[in-house]
This record gives sequence, C-alpha cells and structure tokens, in this order.
Amino acid sequence: MDNNEFRTPGQLLNSLIQSKGWSQRTLAIVLGMDETGINRLVADKRPVTAELAVVFQEIFDVPAEQFLELQKSYDLARARYKIVPDTGRNLRAHLFGGLPVTEIMKRGWINVDDIRDVTKVESELTKFFGVSTPDQIEILPHAAKKTALASNVTPTQLAWLYRVKQITGDLIIPKYSQSSVKKATSKLKELRLSPQEIRKVPRILMENGIRYVIVESLPSSKVDGVCLWLDSDKPVVAMSLRHDRIDNFWFVLRHELEHVRKEHGRSAIMLDTEIEENINDVTSEEEKIANNAASDFCVPTQLMDMFMERKFPLITERDMLGFARSLNVDPGLVVGQIHHRTGRYELFREYLVKIRSIVSPSAIVDGWGDIAPVSA
Repeated sequence: MDNNEFRTPGQLLNSLIQSKGWSQRTLAIVLGMDETGINRLVADKRPVTAELAVVFQEIFDVPAEQFLELQKSYDLARARYKIVPDTGRNLRAHLFGGLPVTEIMKRGWINVDDIRDVTKVESELTKFFGVSTPDQIEILPHAAKKTALASNVTPTQLAWLYRVKQITGDLIIPKYSQSSVKKATSKLKELRLSPQEIRKVPRILMENGIRYVIVESLPSSKVDGVCLWLDSDKPVVAMSLRHDRIDNFWFVLRHELEHVRKEHGRSAIMLDTEIEENINDVTSEEEKIANNAASDFCVPTQLMDMFMERKFPLITERDMLGFARSLNVDPGLVVGQIHHRTGRYELFREYLVKIRSIVSPSAIVDGWGDIAPVSA
C-alpha cells in the first residue's frame, strides 16, 4: 500500500478496516480495546504508537513503519500549523547562543544582574554595540552594518573588539601624524633593555597620538591584539596580554605598530589572533610585513641569523646572555627568538619575565578585576 494515498495514519487505518469489511467496533473487539479508542485513532485524535503500529502490522499485514511515517508527517504538519514563526526567538538564539553574554556581564561590559532578564540583556547589548534595535547587532546574519575586518571573526572576538572601541572612543590625546609612529617606535627601542622600562610604553604611545589600551581576552577568543582607526587621525592599538611574557609583549606591540605605520587598519581592521601559533603559516602580505618588523625590532634579523649559524645547536646560557648584552636588549627577547627558530621552548624559560604587573599601573586596563571607565 502506497503512503502517498494517505495523509494521516487515521486515514490508512480506516481504509484497512473497510478493506476487511469490518466496523470500528469489530477492530475494537479484535484488539480488546474500547471502541472510543479506535474512533479516536481513525479521527487522528490519538497517535499511533510504535506498539500499536506493530499490532496493526500483525492484523493488516502492513509494515509498522508505514504507520509511523504517516504519524510523524502528520505530527510535524500540525506543529508547523500551530507554531507561529517568532523572529524574537531566532534573535535570542543568535545573541545568547553566539555571544558570551555571561562573561560580558561578569566583566561589567553591560549592566545586567540576571541573564534571564531577556529584555534588559537585549537593551544593554543594543547599547554596547551602538545600534538602535537588537536586530541590528552585527552578529546577526541579516544585520545591515558589518565591521570591516580582514577576515571573519567569531562573535566573542567581535565583542572584545567593540569593548576596545568603547574604551578608546572618548580618549583625549595629542593629534596623530604620520611621523608620530616613527617617533614612538624610536623611543620604544630604548626600553628593550629592562622589563621595568615597559611601564613607559603607554605614555609614549599616547603622547604620539596612538590610543593604547589593554583588554583581557574573553575565553576561547585567542585574541592577541588589534590595530584599528576610529578616524583618519585616530589609530588604536589594543593588546590582550594573552601570553604574559616580555618577548610576546614586545613582538605583539611592534606587530600592531607596524600596521599603524603602514596604515593597514584603515580599510580593514587588523584583528590579530594566535600570532605566535600561526607565525609560520601567515599568507597575508600585511601580516608578513608586521611579523618581520616585530622580529627585527626584538632582535635584528641579520644579527640573529649570524648568531644561530655560529652557536646552534649548542647554545649555552653564556652565549645567549652575551649576545643580549651586545644588542642592549633584555635576554628574554633573544630567548623568544631562539624558541621561535628552534622549537626548543624549554631553553632558558626563566628569562621570559612576566610584564602585566609592570605595564598595567600606567595603562588603561580592562580585565583581571578592573573595569575601564567609559562614557555613558
């Protein structure tokens, strides 16, 4: 018997009853059921269960699967008729399923006490993303506004980026010019000798018109830093200090400053994730330029090449320290380059000084228990 002849399991059952010349009462007697129950099955007011389907197969020699497929199709059709499309439900699925709302609340980025207060959460997220209504938030598939990013980002990374923009938007600092980043980079070179000198970095950048903030990364975002432009003369450099080490700090900072110098972030925000992990797999020309500039800043590339040719694979601590002194840089910068070139991450790790506690007191910081001030 073809399923296409019937639209419901009740229609199929009624046809089978009639084909045998039975009445519904007859089937009730055969099954030992109440006649009302059979009436409800024929009228599709009672579903055909798997157990009943097997019994009907025995009596009518019709596959139980045929009853169950019709029941499934009928139930689905009824559900589609009953359930009214809800754009709000779809919106909530994207907002609460995509954004790390709990973490954003915990960090104080939105003013909400209870995540179950959906109306309040949507209102606060609307303000956070700077739009008029929740459906304009750009993580939604059909949002008209989309951030100009060099590549696709996750909603979590996008939230971090918006926090950076929120913090830096109203900073009042000297005007930036094309010569500013060169002046800043030159001054920063003088700070490479000692970890304690890193405390001067935020002031130098701000004095040269470069907005600088440190924003702790959100879980699983893997963001290291960003270069973006709020306006034609308002560059921003933000770092997450995801890896709290002196070599990573200088590398990421110089990487982002090269983006500023080359004005890479004007047309497409340069959001950098997993810089260390992907340094050998970079395909973007802009990222290659920034990586090369960062490596050369930490340790001049040509001198590092010569050192490795002379000393690898038997690099001693004395060799490393002597090379760092000759360059007038902290040993941690040399160690970072050795690690990158050799993959021997166990070598001289004690020289990779933690710097977050050094730079934070002089910087605008959001995270690790601190909430950066922003305008209402």
